[in-house]
Amino acid sequence: MSGLSRRSFFTAAGALSLPQLSHAVQAAASPYRRPKLKITDVRTAYVGAHGPQLHVRVLTDQGVVGQGEATDAATGGAAIIASWRRMLVGQDPLNVEAVWERIRTSGIFAGAQSGQYVTALSGLEIALWDVAGKALGLPVYQLLGGKVREKIRVYCDSANHHPDDPLAKQKLKEIEDMGFTALKIDIDEGAPFRVDWTASNDEIDRMVKEVAFVRETVNKKVDVAVDMHGRYPMTTGKRMAKELEPFKLLWLEEPVPPENIDAMRDIRESTKTPICCGENIFLRHGFREVFEKRAADIIMPDIQKCGGLLEARKIADMAHAYYVPVAPHCVVSPIGYMASCQVCAAIPNFLALEWHWISRLALWKNFVKEGEIIEKGFVTIPDRPGIGVEMNEEAARKSQLPGTQWF
Repeated sequence: MSGLSRRSFFTAAGALSLPQLSHAVQAAASPYRRPKLKITDVRTAYVGAHGPQLHVRVLTDQGVVGQGEATDAATGGAAIIASWRRMLVGQDPLNVEAVWERIRTSGIFAGAQSGQYVTALSGLEIALWDVAGKALGLPVYQLLGGKVREKIRVYCDSANHHPDDPLAKQKLKEIEDMGFTALKIDIDEGAPFRVDWTASNDEIDRMVKEVAFVRETVNKKVDVAVDMHGRYPMTTGKRMAKELEPFKLLWLEEPVPPENIDAMRDIRESTKTPICCGENIFLRHGFREVFEKRAADIIMPDIQKCGGLLEARKIADMAHAYYVPVAPHCVVSPIGYMASCQVCAAIPNFLALEWHWISRLALWKNFVKEGEIIEKGFVTIPDRPGIGVEMNEEAARKSQLPGTQWF
């Protein structure tokens, strides 16, 4: 040690102080330093798009804000989430499973098996994952096991299927030109306004004619799916599944209501047409019977109401054990949509993700700061932390549901 005696060396080392030196060494050498956060508040806002959609924000003491979204059974969700505030404030938002399970089990007598309760919990859970990803500097797909694909296939839900509509062919071609490799049409016109809708021969013929029109209009490489929205009894469901076999559909969706899994199984066993269901089923517990009874060829959990991102991952894992593909139902804004994409990126048995905003293109493209997220019928998964997009508040607030509070 040139120019430094033994005495002067220890004097210099002492000036650093052992506690400071120990702290510096530990900080530099620590293989993992977990961020420490606490939830300080949870806030909500309603957007009117594909029906009322509930947006959720989780605030933390470190300034990290997570965002989530819930849909369909979202009415009343703001009040439900407000009632959970006492269970949320002060909690560590990175313990997503613990927070989610505590709220779910505490609501066993409050409807925590389905409906508005689970829908609200789904929006909250997504916001918690957004916080976790941002705090750890990782995209959510990485926290769900990592991605198995770079891009998410999107199918367009279209209303342009009426042979008598002079613009229908043009609009269907526009969907094809946008790069979508799959589309879906709804054929249950009038059914929501009847108590029972056993379709007549004329009604059956109308539905078949509409499917034939779309199949003949778009390129054969474009897959076509058909939705009956669970409006019909089993006799009609069976007839339609059989009549549509020649069209080799991607799937026939909810030919009967979701409550009777045996009826869904009977239709599936009666036809070559793939049967799809699940958008109105909640939690992995609700899907168990579908798998055990082999009632569906494809399942479509709605990630914004089935329980959230991790629950959707668990449902997909159950489906994987039965070799069943997953095509999530998705009618939400780019916030919830990109959150759904995080799950779709992480599961091996993903098929396609719904997109239902073609009639709201201007709002869709401006809803998040990142702009358009769908290119040529696919979403490229971003590597940004959290769910990967941030709300453009000025644009989103234009669709605020009248009479509701904004966060």
